[in-house]
Amino acid sequence: MNTRYIFVTGGVASSLGKGIVAASLAKLLQARGISVTIQKFDPYINIDPDTLNPYEHGECYVTSDGAVSDLDLGHYERFLGIETSQANNVTTGRIYQSVIDKERRGDYLGKTVQVIPHITDEIKRRMKLLGNSKKYDVVITEIGGTVGDIESFPYIESVRQLKWELGDDCLCIHLTYVPYLAASHELKTKPTQHSVKSLLQSGVQPDILVLRTEHNLSEDLRGKVGLFCNVAKNAVIQCVDASTIYEVPLLLHKEGLDAVVLRKLGIPNDWEPDMKEWISFLDRYKNPKKVVKVALVGKYVEIPDAYKSILESFVHAGVANDCKVDLRLIQSENLTAENVAEYLADMKGIMVAPGFGNRGIDGKIEAVRYARENNIPFFGICLGMQCAVIEFARNVLGYADANSTEMDSRSEHKVVDLMEDQKNISGMGGTMRLGAYPCEIKKGSLAEQVYGANAISERHRHRYEFNNDYLAEFEKNGMVASGFNPDTRLVEMVEIPSHRFFIASQFHPELQSTVLKPHPLFVAFVKAVAEL
Repeated sequence: MNTRYIFVTGGVASSLGKGIVAASLAKLLQARGISVTIQKFDPYINIDPDTLNPYEHGECYVTSDGAVSDLDLGHYERFLGIETSQANNVTTGRIYQSVIDKERRGDYLGKTVQVIPHITDEIKRRMKLLGNSKKYDVVITEIGGTVGDIESFPYIESVRQLKWELGDDCLCIHLTYVPYLAASHELKTKPTQHSVKSLLQSGVQPDILVLRTEHNLSEDLRGKVGLFCNVAKNAVIQCVDASTIYEVPLLLHKEGLDAVVLRKLGIPNDWEPDMKEWISFLDRYKNPKKVVKVALVGKYVEIPDAYKSILESFVHAGVANDCKVDLRLIQSENLTAENVAEYLADMKGIMVAPGFGNRGIDGKIEAVRYARENNIPFFGICLGMQCAVIEFARNVLGYADANSTEMDSRSEHKVVDLMEDQKNISGMGGTMRLGAYPCEIKKGSLAEQVYGANAISERHRHRYEFNNDYLAEFEKNGMVASGFNPDTRLVEMVEIPSHRFFIASQFHPELQSTVLKPHPLFVAFVKAVAEL
């Protein structure tokens, strides 16, 4: 059959959950045996989020092929269990860069280059790229931002053109918010009406409305919304706030979203989606046998989205261990040698999070020391591994000034140094070591026990690495390298065999944890914590 295209737009307010709605619909279609993928189009002018502050944008998600992308791609992968790629996230910056490059080459034969048709043509080309591969029955495209935003106009115009060109092979789902006024005890639909009006003024008629709400919508209210917005009543879908994002697919299925989509796209599918494993996951999530406290020590704890994939990985690993991980986010800037015991005293496990820069680094190192000296299960990721290396060098090897070149280029003992292939790089965006790389695991190590394999592949995002000049001394004193890149001998993992559970990775395992396939490192760490 022809590839079908679904566009998900948003109105009334940002951060309503377009990505979760898109991922939930995709999961329901996938569970019906339909091949589906999702892509995100972001209206900001950055080429990608690689240089954006986590406080502003949240987590940068990295795909296997090295794309630094929006955190919604993490939701796509976690829900669907499939890998995304460079093609699944496109920004305005990338669109304009492509068009300008073509203009410089003379591809437009001297024509005046304009938003319409040149920018919109490039957007449409990208929107259909995954569909043209013939690998997918359905391609869902999430449009970032909110309808009415000036920067979103080229995307909405592209959707208008594609709806005209693709006909019945294309539909638009518009997500809005229905606020509840406590003073009058009323749900108000006017914001939704105005949002749809704005979409209609751009020439796009939504086929389905998904209404975010804190209270159930009456049939009369749905009928009113449908009437004012030219949408059939059975295509007005409520999306009530859920206790977990993983409940949303089941709620939307109960509302009939997937059935309406299939009918409108003319896709014959008479059987119910197979969600048995998903339902089992939710049942175990809601009925844990125990609760365990784990500290996540980082410097971006005020905005949890900066650690989104880590937070979700702990949900997955908790369910795998029939427990709930009570994750306490601790600001590393607050930790000192004097108060670290007070902050971490009742924690059963300690993770030191990834990040960049000197701020909060001393607190992270103190957290590592506390975990190591008190035999508390420890797990470090990226900078967390580097902090573990620095702490060991200072407090076990006796190198008081041991540090990373990133933090102190004048240190005599740079146990973490700039990677060799990074030394001649001057640009910032997209220049780190990015994407999936192979890793060989040492036989007899904790890492081998965790993975049950000696060859793995994990995703990276970093510039600095363990300085192999110190490797023999580290291993002689009790911290061993248990994972190496087979080509460069970059140390990928370190562990302390004498410790109850002490492991750290230079790579980012959280980027490969999914609902139905939790990452083994998180599962093993939570298991070690739960056994205390």
